[in-house]
Amino acid sequence: MIRPFALMREVDETGISGTGMVAEGVQFSDGTCVLRWTSEHRSTAVYADIETLVAVHGHNGSTRVEFA
Repeated sequence: MIRPFALMREVDETGISGTGMVAEGVQFSDGTCVLRWTSEHRSTAVYADIETLVAVHGHNGSTRVEFA
């Protein structure tokens, strides 16, 4: 089952991605996640699992994953 999610950021530590919903993504049934940034500098990345995605983009709790 595919699980869509949004990456929600409270504080923009880098000044690049902004706050609020900064990316949207999907988690596939095997745990793989694809993330698409919604900022001016759009890009797409693939992560092995949601834990890795949060480790890279969580900013020590400033960013959270909200599943739809």
